[in-house]
Amino acid sequence: MKINGNEIRPGNVIKHNDGLWIAVKLQHVKPGKGGAFAQVELKNLVNGSKLNERFRSSETLERIRLEQRDYQFLYEADGTLTFMDTESYEQIELQADFIGDRAAFLQDGMMVVVEMHEDKPIGVRLPDQVTLEVVETEPVVKGQTAASSNKPAVLENGVRLMVPPFIATGDKIIVETTEVTYLKRAE
Repeated sequence: MKINGNEIRPGNVIKHNDGLWIAVKLQHVKPGKGGAFAQVELKNLVNGSKLNERFRSSETLERIRLEQRDYQFLYEADGTLTFMDTESYEQIELQADFIGDRAAFLQDGMMVVVEMHEDKPIGVRLPDQVTLEVVETEPVVKGQTAASSNKPAVLENGVRLMVPPFIATGDKIIVETTEVTYLKRAE
């Protein structure tokens, strides 16, 4: 699908320089002299490199539609993650570094969305939030909860993050997976 350079939006996947790129940030610029353009920060979907490009409204870009399929995470063995398509029951294997640091949040049976282009996986979207148990943190100090200072904690998957002072070892908390931040205590 062809779009004009000024129609690109964050999250759009485009074909550029013989590669697949996702628009991360976008700013429309109208200089005092010359025509307006879109200043776009692009991220390569294959190798993760970043690129800043200017697209004028007269330029045409090829916008790529990714096929999104629901997969269930089955297990991890020797750095290889195995997922199963919930419709066809076919299994695919991806390297853990394909997902990066967020692979630590995968839990047995977790549903994920695998983005495909020409039947080749190019991205995995985890749920926005996961519930995990705190396995190590400093004890609560009386009177410390009045201050808004956070303390370090280690979760059951080995991830370290900052939590409010009232969180204790053994508490279950909800973590935001994209930013790896504490959201709230689980009910």
